[in-house]
Amino acid sequence: MAAFEYRALTADGRRTSGVISADSPRAARRELRARQLTPVDVKEAGAEGRGPARLNGRMSHKQRTLFTRQMAVLLQSGMTVEQALAAAASDGSSPRVRALVLGVRQQVMEGVSLADALRSAPASFPALYRSVVAAGESAGRLPAVLDQLSANLERSYKMAATAQAALVYPAVLGVMALAMVTALMVFVVPKLVEQFAMLGTKELPVLTQFVIGASGFVREWGPVVLSAAAIVAVLFSRALRSTSFKRRWDAFALRLPFIGPLLRTLAAARFARVHATVAGAGATVLEALSAAGNAMGNLVFREAAVSIRDSVKQGGALSSAMKATGVFPPLLTHMVQSGEAARDVPAMMNRAADFLESEFEATTRTALSLLEPAIIILLGGVVGMIVLSIMLPIMQLNTLALG
Repeated sequence: MAAFEYRALTADGRRTSGVISADSPRAARRELRARQLTPVDVKEAGAEGRGPARLNGRMSHKQRTLFTRQMAVLLQSGMTVEQALAAAASDGSSPRVRALVLGVRQQVMEGVSLADALRSAPASFPALYRSVVAAGESAGRLPAVLDQLSANLERSYKMAATAQAALVYPAVLGVMALAMVTALMVFVVPKLVEQFAMLGTKELPVLTQFVIGASGFVREWGPVVLSAAAIVAVLFSRALRSTSFKRRWDAFALRLPFIGPLLRTLAAARFARVHATVAGAGATVLEALSAAGNAMGNLVFREAAVSIRDSVKQGGALSSAMKATGVFPPLLTHMVQSGEAARDVPAMMNRAADFLESEFEATTRTALSLLEPAIIILLGGVVGMIVLSIMLPIMQLNTLALG
């Protein structure tokens, strides 16, 4: 027999740990259940450094959302984690996702906790996802936690899908407008210049001269400008890998008009949602703050989360620490303060996240609805200017001929 270290929950929900002898991890889990204990983590003594084997495959955001919802429903119906994973794998998944889920199930059957098994597929299950699952397992509330996590993933996926769908038409319209103007400048205007030269037109209108000059610039310097833009984009993407540069860029983006408030609203909503999810799973305030900070893509908000965590660790109030950073919307800090008074911060965080996400969606929807006519007006103005620049010399020639 081998020795296995275990972490488990007693019948009244208390955490316990120890060492048990068994032939295999599965036998150890069976023995723990016979002792009226719910296994959370079972691993061979001295095997801390080995960890689960890395699994191949990658889940998309949509597939991860569907998988989480399936697991939540199956676990709430009374299935074990192993049974739920088997059912999720057989529910019409793609071969790649099926193999990934079955690999996770195999590790769970060997005694690894679900959170540790998910760690073997970091590309499919981010650190935040695993942290929430681990907190749910430790608190003995895995089905409820997965249900809340799936709701958050569905909301995030819906927001991303809505934004992408709304951007399709303006993007296509913008590309067509750019292609049309480029074609006029490269092919049409030079032909007209040749015609004006054959007709002996010496003094062209100012507008016509401007369009001809723009056409020459596009034909001669267009490839150079495109190459320079590509080089700048590559250098910028590499510079963003530098922490100092990314921090300055994130701070600059938050100060931009219109875009800055949108980014602030979105980051604050994500912070509130992650904090509420992790805290609702049974994690401590410090653990929830760490998870929320790690989920921030904006370094200004990530540093603010670290500052808040240090302040709370020293005994400060969460709302006061958030207000002191100066990066969170007043609405969020006020609602957190109300949550502290009612001793239910996660619920108020969720409400604040709902409002902030709704505000972000409404603002972006309005902006995108205004973007379409703006592109049409801009395209019409540019094409009209080119047509007018062509017509003016023709009208001038007609006037001279009649005179």
